[in-house]
Amino acid sequence: MEYGQSAVTAGSELEGVTMSFGKMNTLVDIVTTAPVKDVEGFVASGDTILATICAYREEKHGNESWANRAAFSTASALFQFRKHPSFTVTTDMVLVCDTGRYRVLSVEDVRGRGLYIEVLAEKLEPTVR
Repeated sequence: MEYGQSAVTAGSELEGVTMSFGKMNTLVDIVTTAPVKDVEGFVASGDTILATICAYREEKHGNESWANRAAFSTASALFQFRKHPSFTVTTDMVLVCDTGRYRVLSVEDVRGRGLYIEVLAEKLEPTVR
């Protein structure tokens, strides 16, 4: 095998998977939000971090792949990361990274192999009262 060639053999389970660790350079917290009662009895929204992972993040822009995602017109970012073995990512979760908080709109298994997850998410903008 020469430098730059794939080590994956034809017909193997990893054939065609092109995600690399070099592209997965964004630290993302996978968070669930649940009501939490404080000592005075008031209920507030509390965050529980399930995992911190490295992910590939792509912001929405006007290329052909984003045009094909017209069903998710509110989606503002795409995240791809390795599937976590201890839990399943759902649309009830929130992704938090250096650019803000993102509400999960759709979760998909990349190529149906159970290796990578693709998440379309909408950026949550804070409201001012």
